[in-house]
Amino acid sequence: MNPEHYDFTLGINLTPEEQDLSVLFSGEGRPHPGHTVGPSVHDFYLIHTVLEGGGLFQSDTFSAECRAGDTFVIIPGSLFSYKADLETPWHYAWVALQGIGVLDLLRAVGITREQPFMHSDNVAELHSLYERIRHAFKQSAYPRLESLEASGWVRLLLHEFGRDNLSALPPHPSEMPEMIDRQIDQAIRWITLQYHQQISIDHIASSLGYHRVHLSKAFKQRTGLSPKQFLLKIRMDKARELLGSPLTIEQVASSVGFNDALYFSKQFRKHSGMPPSEYRAGLRGGY
Repeated sequence: MNPEHYDFTLGINLTPEEQDLSVLFSGEGRPHPGHTVGPSVHDFYLIHTVLEGGGLFQSDTFSAECRAGDTFVIIPGSLFSYKADLETPWHYAWVALQGIGVLDLLRAVGITREQPFMHSDNVAELHSLYERIRHAFKQSAYPRLESLEASGWVRLLLHEFGRDNLSALPPHPSEMPEMIDRQIDQAIRWITLQYHQQISIDHIASSLGYHRVHLSKAFKQRTGLSPKQFLLKIRMDKARELLGSPLTIEQVASSVGFNDALYFSKQFRKHSGMPPSEYRAGLRGGY
């Protein structure tokens, strides 16, 4: 047991290899009254959530008395210190992170270097997520799988932070687009990812809660193309890529959403000015 804590548990990642977000370790403790850490700096991110009791957190940009439900984040390179309350010392859980994507993920949930603090009323859910992170490191025969599991739980923890933190903040105009703009974004994403399927523009419109005519008009204003034209463009662009591969014309047609290879060839010729076989010959130096 850690001599400065009544209770102390820790899980350590043996293979912290992911570049965007990697969990280094996670723990939970009940320090003694007045227990102090710092002033010091870390070269990793360290998130603490107070489960019970309280204490004081200070950084070079922020200071706060913390109570149950409060979370404070230590940013790499920031000078910090924290101290358990003398009467009711905190019981907290923590997780240490590293990676090039961590700061952007924290910003996405409303945590910044200037405001490394948030509050949640859902302490039980946060506590459960910390436990799952820590228990992922059960030192099995598959440490890389443990690392993947822990990273997944951390993303859910950050999601929980975002739900609580962002709802308490005034929305930024750039993050609150008009509903039709969001639906157009979804339609674009839908077509871009599902071009190989038998996509119905009517189905997309109804799924997004819009009449086809209304959606098509807004879609064309955004992209310069109707949804049908945009779908054809995506398919033809992908077909040109695939024609450089060993796939047959029939296989290329099927891969970009055409069940009929002859109809695909007709559409490709109309869109590209030549049949797919001639386009392929050009790629192979046939001109």
